Amino acid sequence: MFGIKKKVEIFKKKDKDTWNDIKKALSADGSIKFRAGHYFSETVSHGGCGAKLDPRNFGGHGTIDRDIYWIKVNEEDAEKAREILLKAGIAPSVDEHVAEDAYKRVSEKQDHFFE
Repeated sequence: MFGIKKKVEIFKKKDKDTWNDIKKALSADGSIKFRAGHYFSETVSHGGCGAKLDPRNFGGHGTIDRDIYWIKVNEEDAEKAREILLKAGIAPSVDEHVAEDAYKRVSEKQDHFFE
């Protein structure tokens, strides 16, 4: 129609290093167009002073990276992108539950202990 193609996610995780490696591998090949980005999705209860500061960032190591990183390719290029990444020694994965709170990610195997 207007050249709009369906995109599929080949990577979605809280892993900046792998995200950078995937971008480098796909850019080095040059045959696949991709989109990459990151976003912050966690809800934070801020301190009582109204400063909107995340109280978890005031530990000994400073700000913690909590962003979710994603990479999308055209649907017809997804298999080729996976082949390129496997040749580079990278196994991309999509974590559909990455934005859920930890208590919601309890597996079914663990559920029977709470009954």
